[in-house]
Amino acid sequence: MDTGDTAWLMTSAALVLAMTAPGLALFYGGMVRTKSVLNMMMMSYGALGLISVLWVMFGYSMAFGNDIFHGLVGSPTEFFGLKGLIGTGTGDDLGVATHLVGTIPAPVFVGFQAVFAVITVALISGAIADRAKFGAWMTFAAIWGTIVYFPVAHWVFAFDGVTAGPDSKGGWIANQLKAIDFAGGTAVHINAGAAGLALAFVLGKRLGWPKEPIRPHNLTLVMIGAGLLWFGWFGFNAGSAVAANGTAGVAWINTFVATGAAMLGWLLVEKIRDGHSTSLGAASGVVAGLVGITPSCSSVNPVGAIILGFVTAVACALAVGLKFRFGFDDSLDVVGVHLVGGLVGTLLVGFLATDVAPAGVNGLFYGGGVDQLWRQAVGAGAVLVYSFVLAYIIGTIIDKTMGFRLDEESESMGIDSVVHAETAYDLTPVGGGGFRPSVGSASAARSDSEVTA
Repeated sequence: MDTGDTAWLMTSAALVLAMTAPGLALFYGGMVRTKSVLNMMMMSYGALGLISVLWVMFGYSMAFGNDIFHGLVGSPTEFFGLKGLIGTGTGDDLGVATHLVGTIPAPVFVGFQAVFAVITVALISGAIADRAKFGAWMTFAAIWGTIVYFPVAHWVFAFDGVTAGPDSKGGWIANQLKAIDFAGGTAVHINAGAAGLALAFVLGKRLGWPKEPIRPHNLTLVMIGAGLLWFGWFGFNAGSAVAANGTAGVAWINTFVATGAAMLGWLLVEKIRDGHSTSLGAASGVVAGLVGITPSCSSVNPVGAIILGFVTAVACALAVGLKFRFGFDDSLDVVGVHLVGGLVGTLLVGFLATDVAPAGVNGLFYGGGVDQLWRQAVGAGAVLVYSFVLAYIIGTIIDKTMGFRLDEESESMGIDSVVHAETAYDLTPVGGGGFRPSVGSASAARSDSEVTA
């Protein structure tokens, strides 16, 4: 066990956790209308609570247990409830982990990967903002996480002979295809983006979209959320080195500079296309750059990272308009940013990778031909198709059984008050009337004097 590696990965896990709550919750929450902000944030928090439990029970085992079927899924019972992974020594060896992943205790690695699973599921929610039942969302999150994310994490992140013992077998993308996805361009962003697209088709358009303008209600929250995402993403990417070493340093600097270039790229597109650069554009460019550099931060040099970030942001800035052309209501541009950004970042590895970077592979522009490019394309395409098809089937079944979408009256009134019996902002004049929560709600449990005050 290496204490420096262990400390860095625990820190990285905490950084990635902050990306979901409060980072993504604020980013998404600020982009919806006032009457939907609490529900939008609750979808992130709900994913956090739900996936954390499923991950410990069987998700980690499905992702990182010994492969049981042609590189497609790990054994769900091998580490069920983390059995066999949490032992420590006694006496002179008090506190020393008895099961390691590389140089770190297995529970630390479990926790680090858990927050990846959480944010992947939470990302999907942005595509169905303003109109999804919370119970239906939680049901979808549990099923999709189990049969889509956990197996796909096995495909991409489970390397032979690492997490389940020296003779263990891992996933097909990591070991047979050998596509490069350092921190989750396929497993996280293409995966979530494809699922978001599928659910946008299942739930249909919001009331009034696209004829009525549906603007972000609080751009200050959006900017704070984007800043927290950028901050936490250093744990996401540099932490994926699973060590405090040179690879982590390269991933850190590439993440930093690609994101800066991406923000500039998005702002430039806005200036040329619309005549002005916006704060929402800056925040969106930041996220697009972070998405693009995620799969490639170990395989490009800093100049390549700048090019990659800029190109990814330009592609995403143009792609967010596709929903109007094709008529699917992706509320918060999960498709335009995460699916497109994940695809561009994953494919550009095949062009910009250089063997001076830690991954040690040359792309097309460095004399490597198309060998790595086709591998990247196959990996990206496989995850996209698998996630889209399964998400569409799961979403359709939920919609036909328990109902996925709110009725029109409830959607018009506002999902916060109807579903959660709360409002994000108390706009009632002092001494006046206004919304009164139903009996049994958290607010109703307070005394009348407190409510009046």
